Amino acid sequence: MNKTDRLLAIVLELQGRQVVRAEDLAARFETSVRTIYRDIQALSEAGVPIIGTTGTGYSLMEGYFLPPISFTIEEAVTLLLGTEFIEQRFDDDYRDRANVARKKIEVTLSDSVRSETSRIRKSLRLLAPGKQTALSNERGNLDKIRRAILDGRKIRFHYSKRITDSTGSRHGKRTVAPYGLVLVEGSWMLVARCDLRQDIRHFRLSRMAELIELDERFELPANFDLREYTPLDDRTLQVCLRFNQDIADKVKESNYHYIEDMNEHSDGLDVVLRVRQLDELLQWVLGWGAGVIVLKPESFRNRIHEEAQKILNRY
Repeated sequence: MNKTDRLLAIVLELQGRQVVRAEDLAARFETSVRTIYRDIQALSEAGVPIIGTTGTGYSLMEGYFLPPISFTIEEAVTLLLGTEFIEQRFDDDYRDRANVARKKIEVTLSDSVRSETSRIRKSLRLLAPGKQTALSNERGNLDKIRRAILDGRKIRFHYSKRITDSTGSRHGKRTVAPYGLVLVEGSWMLVARCDLRQDIRHFRLSRMAELIELDERFELPANFDLREYTPLDDRTLQVCLRFNQDIADKVKESNYHYIEDMNEHSDGLDVVLRVRQLDELLQWVLGWGAGVIVLKPESFRNRIHEEAQKILNRY
């Protein structure tokens, strides 16, 4: 990074944080503390109102904003692709805002950068999900949940689980305190504290129905940080499968999220998966037909045999 780029980056760092130490800036830009001292002096001489406090760090004078800056072609493409992604995967409110932001970005570009950016964008394409019904339901819930998080209010909804629980039910009503939203493998998930379970649970937005915001308020725990949050891994059941060699590549490309390990050899492709319940794998394994066998556990092998026999009986 050259000096000009580093000076701009330092101002951006100061704008984004209240106080920054010279040591942290040096580590961030992979340079010496002495160089940071010289950079701060250069910025001050250029009129940037930087306040330095011994033993604390540097900060920008309140009310200072960086004047408009130009974007490189790569930066412009990155931002415009970002707005396109938001238009596809967020709720209507953010989709409209992304559309406005895209137009503002395009207006700030020079003719040459705008032309080259347009040319590059034509060679890149983000495909919207094909399940429009599920996506529409997801967007509606996303908008309501986002507002509930900002309002600090609980929500209530009917939830359909993919497999039955210990009571044999696949449906239930839940009241939760919404902590945050996470996009996982193309699907929105809600991280929330469930009143029923008295613990943090995860809910897929596409499986929610009749969602409403309640008057009851909640306080986000002071020690909860969504960016640092790591869910407890309670997948304790291990399943080993062997796939025929002719479909090994397709299995690898599936990127199935339960897969833990794969080992290809002359007899085929051995795959190790870890799940909470064996039925979570049932449809996926059956989908490979005769191209896969269950090595272990025997209980799952028998389960596949029973299901295959049911299919045979139907025909």
